[in-house]
Amino acid sequence: MKRAKRSIIITCAALLVLFAGGMLWALYSKPPLLQNTSFSTAYYDRSGALLRLTLAEDDSYRLYTKLEDISPDLIEATLLQEDRYFYRHPGVNPVSLVRGAYETYVRRSRSMGGSTITMQVVRMRDNLDTRSVVGKLWQILAALRIEAHYSKKDILEAYFNLAPYGGNIYGAGTASLIYFKQSAKNLALPQSLALAVIPQNPIKRFPLRADNSAWQEARLRLFGQLPSAQATQYAPFMKMPLTAFGRDDLPFLAPHFVDGLVEEADEGAINTTLDLGTQKKFERAVKSYLDRHKSQGFDNAVAMLVDTRNMAVRSLVGSGDFFNAAIEGQVDGTLARRSPGSTLKPFVYALALEQGLIHPETLLDDDPAFFAEYRPGNFDNRFVGKIPAREALVLSRNIPAISLAQKLSTPDLYGFLQKAGAGFPENRKHYGLSIVVGGAEIDMRGLVRFYAMLANGGVLKDLRYTKNNNASEPISMLSPEAALVTLSMLEQDRPGMMPFTNARRSLPVYWKTGTSNGFRDAWTVGVFGPYVLAVWVGHFDGHANPALIGSQAATPLFFDLVRTVENREKLADIVGPALTKLNVARLSVCPDTGELRDCGMAEQSWFIPGKSPFFVVRLGGDAPEILSPREGISYAYSYHHKDQQSIPLEAKNTRNEEPLYWFADNKFLGTADPQAPLFWTPQPGEHTIRVVDTKGRADSRAIKVIVSE
Repeated sequence: MKRAKRSIIITCAALLVLFAGGMLWALYSKPPLLQNTSFSTAYYDRSGALLRLTLAEDDSYRLYTKLEDISPDLIEATLLQEDRYFYRHPGVNPVSLVRGAYETYVRRSRSMGGSTITMQVVRMRDNLDTRSVVGKLWQILAALRIEAHYSKKDILEAYFNLAPYGGNIYGAGTASLIYFKQSAKNLALPQSLALAVIPQNPIKRFPLRADNSAWQEARLRLFGQLPSAQATQYAPFMKMPLTAFGRDDLPFLAPHFVDGLVEEADEGAINTTLDLGTQKKFERAVKSYLDRHKSQGFDNAVAMLVDTRNMAVRSLVGSGDFFNAAIEGQVDGTLARRSPGSTLKPFVYALALEQGLIHPETLLDDDPAFFAEYRPGNFDNRFVGKIPAREALVLSRNIPAISLAQKLSTPDLYGFLQKAGAGFPENRKHYGLSIVVGGAEIDMRGLVRFYAMLANGGVLKDLRYTKNNNASEPISMLSPEAALVTLSMLEQDRPGMMPFTNARRSLPVYWKTGTSNGFRDAWTVGVFGPYVLAVWVGHFDGHANPALIGSQAATPLFFDLVRTVENREKLADIVGPALTKLNVARLSVCPDTGELRDCGMAEQSWFIPGKSPFFVVRLGGDAPEILSPREGISYAYSYHHKDQQSIPLEAKNTRNEEPLYWFADNKFLGTADPQAPLFWTPQPGEHTIRVVDTKGRADSRAIKVIVSE
């Protein structure tokens, strides 16, 4: 008897020591709460529509949700169901524990644990077996420890992220998204009650059971415990059947776009830039187009839409059908490096404009030519002789583009594209001039960035796929004038394109086609309103098809998609108004010679003062006449008074309301009002001063600047 008594005393003492030690451990050691828990990632479109919910590392659906993003009704219903005294106890409710022990072990009427929400967090976090005395004691100590280091808000938030809601669905945010297709923040009271009762018995109350009456009955019992006023208000709604969706109903939308984010995404909610409405319309349009052109052997197409204002990707269709293995549908075609055909030619012309080699109406030669050992031809095997630069670009003549590329200084096309991120694997010599006609491969995402650069005034920016993208610093690649004049050159209609390019079109479209050597890739890329759109048609395995010509295979789909966007949005043209704010002028050009002058059949062309080449033409009558500097006069220059060396540039102009453009030795000096001089500080030597009006009429003076003491 004494031995038994001694054993009891020793056991009690040991428990007391254990409890005291546990209390000290709880007070001085902060435990993890959710730090070791893996979570799912939810991808949303720009308006908050769910695109995909991924599995956590343990193959569970568990979406991290902040407490403030959970409906107050769900919080209230859960506390009513699980722990009414949550805000009053220190993590353990002794009354509940005694009642639970009595019901479980004395009356044996039912198993009742008496756990608080804090204790449940411990059990779920540590996967404890709390049916044993040791397990229960550990749960109690750990609950006290958590309460010593975390706020009630933190603990309640942890519960709502760990609680089981049936099957492999954990967390209130996840359950709300799956069962009711909405965020936990927007749950109504009937739905909140339905979720609140699940964690207590997630197997029996699983909403997707064939017989889910236990779930429905538990919800009604909890409803009966609400205050009478609240119960009366919602009574009609509680009589309505409650339908729950399942995991098979989770969306799997914009698969290529989301797949590109999954590898690098953090857990939680990812708010993307995608516009789901546009994406769905694009996918249907691509599929419909391929179905209509099966007889031509078209089995795959790729499309991408980007908003140039913030570089947000609005739609990305990586293949004709993601689920079609016969066309390798799961491959993302926007990442594939392919020959761009002639879609890089606009950048040859942009550089030529920037370097002062051409203006849009400069006549270029389209005649047979050798470039070292390279003898290119044209797509139609014809040569047209003299052709304006603008037409040479839109008609995709090879010889003029290659000739211009050969004349470029630094940067040339290769250097320019490499700086823009083309990522060519070989050096400049490897590609040579063939780069102009598609001899170097590039992916669609890069091509879209290049065209967006033109729309953004020569500034290159990164694409954005999520709202919180940390983009790198923009890079200035071209002057705004060269970029937007290049874009304006691409507006002209092409022969044979009228039926689909003009149909129901509300805005100008600045676009370029491309066809790879061997008919493997058909491209159309362009700008309309604030958007850049790229379309590719072909076969992922790269086999040839004579029908794969950019203007015939890709352009019709391109304009189908343009109209899709125009029908959804009210767009404004970005090129016309923007050009009027830049250092450009509209001048008369004689089409027979390309000279900037008025003649019987003159056409208007954009002219970039200081860069565009011009011919000095002395026309009688209305041509401007230089008044200062005076011809035949030598001007003195003193190194001791450099700041006093300005010469006024003045000209008589009968068209007094229009500006004049001044040049010294073909270097642009500035624009001046005809009634006010422009001051120029020369260097010693001989100079030719020229003035040009808006019609291309000009006058010149030769002067000498000598050094004086």
